[in-house]
Amino acid sequence: MFERLGRTMVRRRWWVLGLAVAFIAFAGIWGTQVFGKLVGGGFDDPASESSRALTRAEAELGRDGNDVVVLYRSSTLTADDPAYQQAVTSTLADLPSDVVTGAATFWSTKSPTFVSKDKHETFAVLTLAGDDEETRTDQLEQIEGKLAAPGLESEVGGNTAINRDINERVSADIAKAETLSMPVLLILLVIIFGSLAAASLPLAVGGLAILGAFTALRGLSYLTDVSIFSVNVVTILGLGLAIDYGLFMVGRFREELARGLSVEDAVARTMGTAGRTVAVSGVTVAVSLAGLLIFPITFLRSMGLGGLSAVLIAMIAALTVLPALFGVLGHRVDALSVRRLFSKRRQSRRKPQANSEVEHGFWYRLARSIMRRPVIYTVGVLAVLLIAATPFLRVEFGGIDARALPAGTESRVVSETLDRDFVPNSQSPIDAIVTSSSSGLDQYVADVRTVDGVTGASVTAQSGDTARVSITYDGDPISAESRELVSRIREVPAPSGGEVLVGGQTAALADQLKTVGDRLPWMALIVVSATFVLLFLAFGSLVLPVKAIIMNVLSLGASFGALVLIFQEGHLSGLLNFTSTGTLEATQPILVLGIVFGLSMDYEVFLMSRMREEYDRTGDNTQAVAVGLQRSGRIITSAALLILVVIGLFSISGITFIKLIGVAMLIAVLVDATIVRALLVPATMRLLGNLNWWAPGPLRRFYARYGIHEEGTPTPPAPVPAGVGT
Repeated sequence: MFERLGRTMVRRRWWVLGLAVAFIAFAGIWGTQVFGKLVGGGFDDPASESSRALTRAEAELGRDGNDVVVLYRSSTLTADDPAYQQAVTSTLADLPSDVVTGAATFWSTKSPTFVSKDKHETFAVLTLAGDDEETRTDQLEQIEGKLAAPGLESEVGGNTAINRDINERVSADIAKAETLSMPVLLILLVIIFGSLAAASLPLAVGGLAILGAFTALRGLSYLTDVSIFSVNVVTILGLGLAIDYGLFMVGRFREELARGLSVEDAVARTMGTAGRTVAVSGVTVAVSLAGLLIFPITFLRSMGLGGLSAVLIAMIAALTVLPALFGVLGHRVDALSVRRLFSKRRQSRRKPQANSEVEHGFWYRLARSIMRRPVIYTVGVLAVLLIAATPFLRVEFGGIDARALPAGTESRVVSETLDRDFVPNSQSPIDAIVTSSSSGLDQYVADVRTVDGVTGASVTAQSGDTARVSITYDGDPISAESRELVSRIREVPAPSGGEVLVGGQTAALADQLKTVGDRLPWMALIVVSATFVLLFLAFGSLVLPVKAIIMNVLSLGASFGALVLIFQEGHLSGLLNFTSTGTLEATQPILVLGIVFGLSMDYEVFLMSRMREEYDRTGDNTQAVAVGLQRSGRIITSAALLILVVIGLFSISGITFIKLIGVAMLIAVLVDATIVRALLVPATMRLLGNLNWWAPGPLRRFYARYGIHEEGTPTPPAPVPAGVGT
């Protein structure tokens, strides 16, 4: 099938390239407008109690969100001074009523929570008219210049300002990362591929993948909310996988040309081997990311949608546009060569190595050395990985707040000032939406006040039988103690014949963690099962899929252990320039799990495909491992280096949870492409011997008939050895 596809792409190359150019033009115009359709936030479960509480409150009591918080400060006046009051109230009164639907101040509420401990600071809470975050952001832009009060210092914060600042910083960080990474990538691509012509091929696939994913996301935005953070995944995976696929296919195309095949035959042979591997890899990575779709949380679902779009379009482009470009370039794939700038030893790599020459390669010698001491390497590497993973045993999950922004950002400064100088959590209470008679409401408030950890409870809004009870407490809203308080409040009996829905920031976080915990085992089951089946269809073994999954878990464990040390416990916070909250935001490790599991399988498929090819030819497991590593080791290392450039520059983001994703992926890819693929895989495959390729007779026959193997390749018997290590 893949060989026939390759021949078709060569014969219809101008049609294929014409359609690709038309698609790029359409995607460049229509698809890139996706940024105006994406939403911020999206970390809550819409079916949770906290979300239902918010919906009920808005329907019955109207919106009462802390959209904008304006902090006012005077070095001479206090809040009870008439001049202070006049300056603030007159400023707020001049705001357009069609934009600001409500304003709460110390003077309108008489609440002491609006005044700082030294009485020189106060704040106003504004509710905007917009029904969605994008509209409210636009409205904030309209009034932001009108919020300064005469004679007072003022700063603007609140939920809308924080979300706006996060979204703007993410967009700026993406542009910065791309600006910094592209020159480095171009230089490395030219060095690794050896010619300008060859280096341009993965960039063409990457451009198609990124623009195609943007187009897909814009289409999806008409059907569901799509998070703005999905563009990070699109950029990383679109460019990263395009480079991986380009490396693998260009290298194989050069090998086949050097064997004396015609251009069409070389493309067909490349597609029958490397193209098949790319297809298996693409589907495997897509399956890993598809696991994110089972979460009802917009952030995770959007990351899954963005990643799926980028991966599938990169795979399709690699299997269609890339062979068409091979057909156009032919032997000119090495045009504008830079190999003469390097040593003769480097130049010699231009030619594919025969088996006798393979034995002199670095990766072949490394594999042979490892396989002479497989127990030592296996035990040693496993010990290192398990020790690296142990910090994850003390992980504490939390949420996102203003501390995700860089220190000194105005909206973050406002949030920190409110926590430091005012009544704790005055802007992040636990809200109970109570439907009951007046007497039942009074009893409920009295009962809540007796809950351990509650510092106060009062009715802050009421309409008919529905009321909002705001509950104050000490402590960090995203801490485990505060989440436990939510559980205790939810245990308070509702008034007779009434209903209580507990919401607010802390309740939303508690619900999010429960949703993630409930769905995570299902994600793992789906991803592991589908990956197992795909790898069996690709390699005809029941052992290799199990080993691959275990290897990936070990890589992820080391990465997650590092996350606890760095982001939860704050080690390297100064170097990486972020503020630790003492927790990890729960959705980020899930996202890293989906992406890194897929990327690790990408490298696994590349490595195992060359080993399987050699094993089918010789039936010698030890030789297959050594030759397979020699044939793919440089490609995997080069691919990892290039994707580390893309990922690593995202770790300089000013937004903490974007930085966390970049650092986690950087560590996981680095560990996977080095000590796991280069050391642990050869050692364990030597220990298992021919058992690596084992499957029971019925499944071997099934693989021979339906497996995703090279056309016309015989499947030799794989007897179970009498002892391991054969």
